[in-house]
Amino acid sequence: MRLGLADEVLTRAAELRTRGVSFAVATVVRVDPPTSASPGDKALVTADGELFGWIGGSCSEGLVRREALVAIGDGQPRLVKIAPDTAPEHQAGVVSHLSTCPSAGALDVFIDPQLPRPLLLVVGGTPAARTLVRIGAAVGFRTWAVHPGASLADFPEADGVVGSLDLSDAPVGADTWAVVATMGHYDEDALAALLPFDLPYLGAIASRRRMQSVLDLLSHRGVSGLDRIRRAGGDAVGRSQQEIALAVVAEIVAERHAREPTAPLFNPTAVDPTCGMTVDVEGALHSVAMESTTYYFCSAHCREAFVQQHAAPLRA
Repeated sequence: MRLGLADEVLTRAAELRTRGVSFAVATVVRVDPPTSASPGDKALVTADGELFGWIGGSCSEGLVRREALVAIGDGQPRLVKIAPDTAPEHQAGVVSHLSTCPSAGALDVFIDPQLPRPLLLVVGGTPAARTLVRIGAAVGFRTWAVHPGASLADFPEADGVVGSLDLSDAPVGADTWAVVATMGHYDEDALAALLPFDLPYLGAIASRRRMQSVLDLLSHRGVSGLDRIRRAGGDAVGRSQQEIALAVVAEIVAERHAREPTAPLFNPTAVDPTCGMTVDVEGALHSVAMESTTYYFCSAHCREAFVQQHAAPLRA
């Protein structure tokens, strides 16, 4: 096991988790020599396909990268078996690839996707706001509370607290769900602070009459994007603040699960005509152009075998 590089992979993984970035960690768990990988070797694959670390050479790297992107897309870990012999029968959580690598080695790689938890941003110091923080944390959200003058001592169950409406230090991202629960104290200012962010959900707990009053005032101020604001909790408004908070979290969870998952984007691939291995076209080191077709190869060995087999004039 390459301890230094494996440590670097885990250090980088910790940095990405802190930044809320999606990635997957691939770990070699078993090998049948000869292979260039060893048990314990690790690599980190980001959502844009960047691979850092080591899980073997060209025979395994492309396959692991692609399976890691699938794992990031569906959030499910998997064991990837790469072997030259016939693939085993289907097993849940196991993906088998037939390897045509000349070394004839085999390896198993466990891929563990690491997806940032969604963020529930709650504005207000009301009982509803405090309940939103508690319930949000219980169902798997990171929770941040926003209330002028507040500190972490005021919201001990929150992951973070912003003591003003300046949200520049809050970790607002694409998976941030925001609820204004001030109960009329400073709804307009809170919504105006949130509207510049591209949020999948921006709600305010208010009666129908109060909601319309808030929208009218924001419109009078010249604030745009008011159609993005929704009346959070709907008909639950009028019940206890704890019941309202529960209804709002249920609404957010249902909507989040209803969103279509983003399909992973793959680079174009080609099949090595010599060995049958899948090769990423972008960045391929070995290729041959014959007439109107370009062939891509996993290694110089496969390219040479192809060149020798074909008598037609070739250009690199």
